[in-house]
Amino acid sequence: MSEVTETPEATKKATTSRSGMKFIVSSSSLLKQLQMLQGVLASNNTLPILDNFLFEVDGKQLTLTASDLETTMTCTMSVEAKDKGQVAIPARLLLDTLKAFPEQPLTFSIDGKHHGVEIISDQGKYKMTGFDGKEFPKSPVLEDPSSMTIPAGTLAEAINKTIFATGNDDRRPVMSGIYFELDEESVRFVATDAHKLVRYMRTDVSADRASSFIVPKKPLNLLKNVLSTTNAEVTIGFNENNASFTFDDIVLVCRLIDGKYPNYEAVIPKKNPNKLTIDRGSFLSSIRRVSIFSNKTTHQVRLSISGSQLTISAEDLDFANEANEKLTCAYEGEDMTIGFNSRFVMDMLNNLSSDEVILEMSAPNRAGILLPGGPGEVGEDILMLVMPVMLNN
Repeated sequence: MSEVTETPEATKKATTSRSGMKFIVSSSSLLKQLQMLQGVLASNNTLPILDNFLFEVDGKQLTLTASDLETTMTCTMSVEAKDKGQVAIPARLLLDTLKAFPEQPLTFSIDGKHHGVEIISDQGKYKMTGFDGKEFPKSPVLEDPSSMTIPAGTLAEAINKTIFATGNDDRRPVMSGIYFELDEESVRFVATDAHKLVRYMRTDVSADRASSFIVPKKPLNLLKNVLSTTNAEVTIGFNENNASFTFDDIVLVCRLIDGKYPNYEAVIPKKNPNKLTIDRGSFLSSIRRVSIFSNKTTHQVRLSISGSQLTISAEDLDFANEANEKLTCAYEGEDMTIGFNSRFVMDMLNNLSSDEVILEMSAPNRAGILLPGGPGEVGEDILMLVMPVMLNN
């Protein structure tokens, strides 16, 4: 094997990074990228270096990174630069500074020895103390990952339609994320907190082989905000411990939730002979008004269905408050009365987009199934489940 000798150019570059670096960047473009990354920053970081953004310049490319160790997000942008190097810059101070500038080119000058950062604008100079970029934790690299691609809009829709149903119970961490279940024919996204459940399925997206993993809420909320601004294809890479989402000039890597997801199919009742079809907007507005009079602990509303009439009622016995409304509906099945937590039902109705919804029920003590009342988007199949609450007679 031939020995590699360092060229004068390489030596020059190496010296440059030690003596410092300089680059010119648009103030508004930089602010836009950093605002996207700032959601990663945690308020109580165990490592002080994580309160900074990592800036890495190589050629005419600037790579920006934010991390909380569990989630790491990077994006790249073009800058004017001749040097190569890295520095960690305090996130809060930098964001506040950039927000105060009108759009203009800013020159960043970094002192390689003490990591001092000087920003030169049309108006003046601003100095802050940076830190050695080498102290910033390295982005995790996925070893031997499986992968699949999905349109950004489809992934954003899947997150939007399910994330509200995830749990917040630290004792059951597997329920605090979204369960991705992939196979050769479809992809399913499932969220539940044991009171409500959403199963969002896409038959127009598939994977090479069956696999599943649980993604935490924080990276999904970050993704949801960014995906709405792009039409790109997202490549999802995953192994046993981590998942990565790559699109445009952005890479988000997160640690997966460890554990076995509950058997959600087992809780979905298969036979539901009682079927209520109703206008979604009217149903939602009625529950919103009536629930104001419900008990502040249980948020219970009562649905009484008889023939083509639905009565929605609520009461708070402690304060002698009560309300009821009557709506016209289409109904097949026996007359019945069932109670639900109004907040859960409103969440679900807000996350369905069809004009009409179908509520399928079997008995007052069994889960109700909420479905869109008409054909949805091609390839989309959504089912929402809500557990009933015990009625006060």
